This record gives sequence, C-alpha cells and structure tokens, in this order.
Amino acid sequence: MKRFILTGAPGAGKTVLIRELERLGYPIVEEAATDVIALEQARGNPRPHEHADFIEKITRLQLLRAKTATSGPLQFHDRSVLCTTALAEFLGYPIPPILDHAIHEARDLFQRDVFFVRLLGFMDNTEARRISLEESRRFEAVHEAVYRRLGYTLNYVQAADIDARTAMILASV
Repeated sequence: MKRFILTGAPGAGKTVLIRELERLGYPIVEEAATDVIALEQARGNPRPHEHADFIEKITRLQLLRAKTATSGPLQFHDRSVLCTTALAEFLGYPIPPILDHAIHEARDLFQRDVFFVRLLGFMDNTEARRISLEESRRFEAVHEAVYRRLGYTLNYVQAADIDARTAMILASV
C-alpha cells in the first residue's frame, strides 16, 4: 500500500483536501492534534499545548489511527509523526521516546514524496486552532525544515480551489 502524507501549517486547507479525497473513495487517516486539543479542553484544560505530555498524547493517537485505518492501494494521512516532530520543535519540547521511535518507523511506512499544502493566506481560527497567520507561517517553515532534514521530498500544493488541489495530488500518485 502507498501511504501519502498531506502536511502544512494550520490554515492551509489540509482537512478540506482530506475530506475531498475521502469523498472520492480514498482511505484516509485523520489528523490527531486537533482531537487531542479538543478532548483536553473538554476535560477543563484550556491550553493543553502547555503540558509536557502533549506531544506524547498526539503521537499515541496518530499511531492508533494509522494502525486501525482502512487499507487500500492508496492511503492519505492528514499529517504524520513528522508533523508532531515539527510541533515539538515549534513549542520547544524535547522529542519523547515514543515519537523518536515512530519517526524511524515512518521511513518504511510512508512514501518519501510528501504533499506540502501551502497556506491560503488567511486564517479561520477554531476552539482547537488559535494561531495567527504570522505564527502559522513560522510553523510552516519549521515543517519544511523537519521534513527535509529527515529526507523527505516536498511536493508543494499551492493555494487554489479544492478541485485544482485535489487534481494535483491525484495526478502525482
């Protein structure tokens, strides 16, 4: 099975792309950080990213989702453990052992060509996503650096309508 990562900073439109790929019948693996944040906020923790176990919680959920995902000849992942590495670096956290191990396993799991979804140029914040466009641009640069450092090739998905972006991705797989 070919497993492809869609990555990029918050506000790039990754989730909309994943929803469209799912609508077209492709197996997808949901992003984990947003759900970890929402769950922690529901438990009364308004700023879960300020807790040291935040990165580990995201990693555990990512690994669970990847393990239980529907299979097929192609599979699309909304983010990956490499994105969690970028998040840890962005927030100034060390890489926990579970994430370090997952990064090494990712080399054999995912395609080395990654779809890097570029920012749309505006930001719609949610309860889980509270980041400015400027912060998202800085986070985007960290993402790029992490993926390159770990040996992945970035295929940029430029800002465009959903049909054009989806067509670009599908033409590349």
